Amino acid sequence: MTVKIEKKIVGYQVKKADAAEADVKPENTFSPVEMNETIARPEFLLGSTYKIKPPVSEHALYITINDILLNEDTDHEVRRPYEVFINSKSMEHYQWVIGLTRVISAVFRKGGDIIFLIEELSSVYDPNGGYYKKGGVFMPSLVAEIAAVIEKHMRSIGLIKTEEMSDTTKKILA
Repeated sequence: MTVKIEKKIVGYQVKKADAAEADVKPENTFSPVEMNETIARPEFLLGSTYKIKPPVSEHALYITINDILLNEDTDHEVRRPYEVFINSKSMEHYQWVIGLTRVISAVFRKGGDIIFLIEELSSVYDPNGGYYKKGGVFMPSLVAEIAAVIEKHMRSIGLIKTEEMSDTTKKILA
């Protein structure tokens, strides 16, 4: 439909076609960003490095987990794992360690519930029987110890909630 305008235009107004469009969210509503694979790697990430010295390897392994800060400076600010690197003087495990770190990093960047990763890696058993690390904790494999480090890191950033002991359990341990 064409309308010929014969007067001087002194203002304008946009009218909506129907009432359904009037229910559009206001511009100032905030929807928090969740971790997903489209988030580009920023120039700076927060990181933590953990050292493990398993008895099955001559040299220590250094596991670095870098985190991204989502929704920075808002009430919805969260720290989420973004990438992992594992390094050692020893080159005996190089291929599978690089492969493992790339897969773990991809899972981190995908987002969603990444707790399953710890469960899967913890259930890897060494055919030689595993080992005891310092403190008498049994590790079924080197991969399971890497999972323990990832779990420790997730607890430290608040991604996994630490369960409080009941009063009864505290009395038993005292």
